[in-house]
Amino acid sequence: MTRWERRIARAAELEKSQPAAAEWLRFYRALAAFQSDPRIAPPILDFLPALLDLVRHKATAVLAERAAWLAVHPDNWASLFDDSAGPADAFFIRALEQPHFERQALQSGVATNVVQPACPFCFEPPVAAILRPEGDGGRRTLLCGRCFTEWEFRRVLCPGCGEEDREKLPIYTDAAGFPHIRVEACDTCHHYLKAIDLTRDGNAVPEVDELAAVALDLWAVDHGYQKLAPNIFGL
Repeated sequence: MTRWERRIARAAELEKSQPAAAEWLRFYRALAAFQSDPRIAPPILDFLPALLDLVRHKATAVLAERAAWLAVHPDNWASLFDDSAGPADAFFIRALEQPHFERQALQSGVATNVVQPACPFCFEPPVAAILRPEGDGGRRTLLCGRCFTEWEFRRVLCPGCGEEDREKLPIYTDAAGFPHIRVEACDTCHHYLKAIDLTRDGNAVPEVDELAAVALDLWAVDHGYQKLAPNIFGL
């Protein structure tokens, strides 16, 4: 099974068990199938018409409406690259760049055994943490939301500000809804990221499970925390 097939299968599984995220996961399955096309590469705007058509028919209302507008306003496509672009516009560029950067990262041979707060390939902050089985506990790595590179990181250390005091690094869990996902927060910089614990659910696909746990993002924001980096849907 390819990495894209695993993502699609996991999204279909979570769609049944997480009804609150079902609409997003249903769209993600269609998006992942689109992204699996190995031809997607610069100039990425060549692939935007096909993405806009997909989004118009499969996405949530906000994205679908924006795709419909962009489809008839091609003069505005270049503005999607602006740093000031809103989450909806940023989605289109990220959706096209993501598969290309993932392939590039896999081919680069970049070192992933370096402990640093940003992705060693594209230098973005992590979108999630991952706990993998190791000995009697779990090894913590970080996951880039742009290229899906996974790299080493310490268990007790905030990737946002470097805080090391356990008392200032609270962990929040939702045993009922997401027993294998937790919010790792920092009371110094007030950032957070979600950690997918593969020691509790070995079938999880971190980049997909992170999308499904949007309820934890809403909880964290309500409690005064800001996510280190948004996922592909801007959440």
